[in-house]
Amino acid sequence: MKAKETASKTTAQILRDNVCTLFNLLNLLIAIALIAVHAWSNLFFIFVIALNTVIGIAQELKAKRLIEKLTLLSQPNAKIERNGMIQSVPIAEVQEQDILLLESGNQICADAIVHSGGIEVNESLLTGESDAIFKKAGDTLLSGSSVISGTCQATVLHVGSDSYAAKLTKEAKKTKAMHSELVGSMRKVTRLTSLCIVPLGILLFVQALFFRDSSMYDAIVGTSAGLLGMLPKGLYLLISISLAAGIITLSKKNVLVQDLYSLENLAHVDVLCLDKTGTLTEGNMKVEKAVLFPETDSATFQEWMGNFLTHTQDNNATFQAMHTYFDGMDTLSVTEQIPFSSDRKWSAMTFSGVGTLVIGAPERLSPEKLPESVLEAQQNGKRVLLAGITQHPVQKEQPLPEIQLLAEVILTDPLRANAAKTIAAFQQEGVSVKLISGDNPMTASAMAQQAGIFQGDRWVDMRTVADSEMDAAAAQYTVFGRVTPQQKKQLIQAFHRQKHTVAMTGDGVNDLLALKEADCSISVGQGSDAARQTAQLVLLDSDFAVLKDVLLEGRRVVHNVTRSAGVFFIKTLYSILLCVLCLLTNTPFPFVPIQITLIDLVIEGYPSFFLSFLPDSQPVRTKFLPEAIRRAAPNALAIGVCFLFYLVLHAMGIFGLSGEQTQANTLLFLLIGTVGLLGVFKMCLPFTKVKVFFAATSAIGFYFAIALCLWLQQHLLHLDILHLAVPTGTTLLFFGLFAIVAILTASIFSRTLFKQKR
Repeated sequence: MKAKETASKTTAQILRDNVCTLFNLLNLLIAIALIAVHAWSNLFFIFVIALNTVIGIAQELKAKRLIEKLTLLSQPNAKIERNGMIQSVPIAEVQEQDILLLESGNQICADAIVHSGGIEVNESLLTGESDAIFKKAGDTLLSGSSVISGTCQATVLHVGSDSYAAKLTKEAKKTKAMHSELVGSMRKVTRLTSLCIVPLGILLFVQALFFRDSSMYDAIVGTSAGLLGMLPKGLYLLISISLAAGIITLSKKNVLVQDLYSLENLAHVDVLCLDKTGTLTEGNMKVEKAVLFPETDSATFQEWMGNFLTHTQDNNATFQAMHTYFDGMDTLSVTEQIPFSSDRKWSAMTFSGVGTLVIGAPERLSPEKLPESVLEAQQNGKRVLLAGITQHPVQKEQPLPEIQLLAEVILTDPLRANAAKTIAAFQQEGVSVKLISGDNPMTASAMAQQAGIFQGDRWVDMRTVADSEMDAAAAQYTVFGRVTPQQKKQLIQAFHRQKHTVAMTGDGVNDLLALKEADCSISVGQGSDAARQTAQLVLLDSDFAVLKDVLLEGRRVVHNVTRSAGVFFIKTLYSILLCVLCLLTNTPFPFVPIQITLIDLVIEGYPSFFLSFLPDSQPVRTKFLPEAIRRAAPNALAIGVCFLFYLVLHAMGIFGLSGEQTQANTLLFLLIGTVGLLGVFKMCLPFTKVKVFFAATSAIGFYFAIALCLWLQQHLLHLDILHLAVPTGTTLLFFGLFAIVAILTASIFSRTLFKQKR
């Protein structure tokens, strides 16, 4: 069998995704045009783009190596019989004709056919149906389905590309990846710039060449500068690097990120749904005591329980705890058994000449009235099972007949370390925590209150909730008990209808539908094979406390990228605006590519790259694209107003035409750089020492680069690097005036047109 595919991209995909982009294609075409007219000094942007691409590839490859390393730790083994020997092997080493030994909680890793035993399987992730399907000898098993109950031996039929193996998780993740707001927004920006760049480029070129009689060199250089300004070239890189940095950080804490965009999704989460057993609690079940009812004979009960546990096909944490507490026996003949399932919530075994012993939830064995001792134990957060005997037939899909109760089996399962602290942290961050459990609602509520879940005393028994009442229940209650796998999914859907972004944590097969439905799905390392393979995030150490780190990493990415985009989009918006104004007034585009490259490098790239690593734990309350445009548009419009002001001065004869090595070009370049720096200062609010450093060095770097290039041009190299004229006193005076106009205009636009909703 082939090695299991990881959720990370292949090396070829990383190279392709970073190199073969629309922005890179447009930049390449612009570079070819500049080479054709020998505009060599304006080609520096190609080296910047190449550096960006190399950095992006290196960061993603580093994240890929960490993901693959952790995937090996998370990858389940398969228990097989080969050549008469039972062994545990990685699922990648399962071969055709091997005998799979399957039990509850296993994910079926290859297509197979049952030849002995019987199991109930969940094929929901293949078919979308959550009903348990019983498989007996001769029935086919599909890889990607999961064992709910029972045990069996099955012969492997197909492995690798011939089976359904690995399609389950990979396809689910592909679907969720499309929910990335950042990527979706950038695709909109790409489509917009693509629609603008081609017609505007053609019009600028034709106008320069035929309406202003410019040379081919001037026409191509001016058009190239306008088109380069429209492209937010470094923003895609920034998103990739930020997400990859988050993956690297979490990998060091043994969090396996199986979906790149799950970090972004978790940043928007405002409802966290927790499964109880194995997620909120340790999943380390222990039988505290067994309390016999008055008519029960102790020796007889011990014999029945011992035989039940010797022959049962169930192996979940509850039955493992009972195995430890009760002594196994083999004195009775078993004629039939029904394994436990999350839907039935009971297990039964028929002994020849004795009757059928049933073990399960108190509400199923004693539906009329629960004993007071059971209620008291449940109110203290303990799990209670009842054991009873019946002489009537017991059928899988029918209600239980009248049962003579024999004993209460009381189990305990402690909260995970730091669970209360972690839940408190989420609630402080504005995230509502809901407990969704198949356990008794009173037991779940008691555990919720012990964990500090806000309004943990507001519980509901989901057996009493109709499908039509699901939305009301989701809004009213905090703890949901006796939840079926289908109801877990329905609750997630109800939260979605109420406009919530939902994260779901789970560890068992009964959580699969909900995990797939959630915006962000999380499993623990101790969870079932199926849950770990389905979840977007796996906490390999089963350390519940690390969830807060995942939330904060997601918020860091979204906040920092949004703020940076507010700087990148300033240039995109004013470039489109200036191109339109130049076309309408038959004015040459006022900049050349090398000048745009300096803006890209010093004002956009430098501060955004380093500030993207700073923590930011504030809740995400805005959408990426509207917020980025809200930040950028006032500054871009201010530049448009100042350009119109310049055109008026030009018409009055005060300033000459813009172009290379002109005072107008120097004035306008200083202006767009200064307005861009205002965007950097806005990005750095509220100021810290680190932010002040990067804002200050960005400003110093911009003005120093201009001064250095002009000094080299005049005194040493005599090479016109930036194609700027040395500013005169008049130019500097007007620059100060333009800067004041730009600041006032941007401020007015911010307060009126783009005022943020409170």
